Amino acid sequence: MAVSAELRNFAPDMDKFEKTNAQFEAALGECAALFEQKLHDYRASWRILRPQSLTDQLFIKAKRIRQLELTGESLVGEGIRPEFVGLVNYGIVGLIQLQHGFADTVDMDNATALAEYKRFAQQALELMKRKNHDYDEAWRGMRVSSYTDLILTKIERVKEIENLSGQTLVSEGVDANYMDIINYAVFALIKLDKE
Repeated sequence: MAVSAELRNFAPDMDKFEKTNAQFEAALGECAALFEQKLHDYRASWRILRPQSLTDQLFIKAKRIRQLELTGESLVGEGIRPEFVGLVNYGIVGLIQLQHGFADTVDMDNATALAEYKRFAQQALELMKRKNHDYDEAWRGMRVSSYTDLILTKIERVKEIENLSGQTLVSEGVDANYMDIINYAVFALIKLDKE
């Protein structure tokens, strides 16, 4: 069976999308492994975080990345990469909290927390695949510092949505902003692996 010229021309694009999918899944796997280890050590202690506290946790991680990018100096000896992993994991925690609300005690066992983590990680992967198709791998031409700035912008948007008690006129919701934060952070992890 002969392959049309159109399909032959499209095949290289499929290869680049498959490469991105594999890299994205590997980075998410790294984040999930750390999440699972922390579940072992702390259980789902993050269940007590109210939305504003979670947003502030995302903020301090992104702010630290930006400071390290600007100064190149870390006095605590930790680099940028672990902070991007933290952004992925807290972004997924944020999605879990939106789904279940916050609690006064640790009310979720580790198996349930990990299953929820994997469910939202899969949703982030599927969203990335759709957007990556439409944007044709534009993320590869971006700088890591741009991901940082975009993440900080998304966090500011979340803060405003929270300040408005969710009563927005045209904005996407907090969940969409968390998804974008996760995806930008994963792209940064992929780019940092290459550098």
